[in-house]
Amino acid sequence: MISIDPSDQSDRDNYKLLIGSIIPRPVAFVTTLSNMGVLNGAPFSYFNIVTSDPPLISISVQRKNGVQKDTARNAIEAGAFVVHISDESYIQQINETAASLPPDQSEVLLAGLTPVASDKIAVPGIAEARIRMECLLEHCIPLGGTKESLATDLLIGRVVCFHIDESVYQDGYIDPEELKPVSRLAGNSYAKLGGIFTIERPE
Repeated sequence: MISIDPSDQSDRDNYKLLIGSIIPRPVAFVTTLSNMGVLNGAPFSYFNIVTSDPPLISISVQRKNGVQKDTARNAIEAGAFVVHISDESYIQQINETAASLPPDQSEVLLAGLTPVASDKIAVPGIAEARIRMECLLEHCIPLGGTKESLATDLLIGRVVCFHIDESVYQDGYIDPEELKPVSRLAGNSYAKLGGIFTIERPE
């Protein structure tokens, strides 16, 4: 075994070990609305469930040189955002939204995605996703880096409405083979849903 002390190497080197080890990671496509009315969209693979009671999910939005990204700033200002589950049908368009655009330009429009009104929040989602979750911002926790240059904004969103396409919904459960989710690996690599196996959990 190779033992590495993260304090002995650069942030970039630690990043490479993390994203290469913690795989596969689900990809959240997140839409936010700026105070100028611009619909922002970006993918995030630092994404997971926090709890089901109430339904809370987390998105970690990395800063660049201590500066907040549009997603974090918009979510904080509007108090809301929409999380979409990435799948094979629109992953190419999601990838296009990773482009660095100024705040007055919409990645959603750039990628040719279709805005759709939300039921309970002002932030639109996109029609291409087969699962989307309207979220109110429960907490924003600045973390990492230094006092002068924080590293990330951890957004905790409370799901206030689920939108699920009938094709992936079966008796209260999501059909993973029909959803065809896409997950993130390292570099430019992604993964599709692989073989599924079952192991009984101990009582």
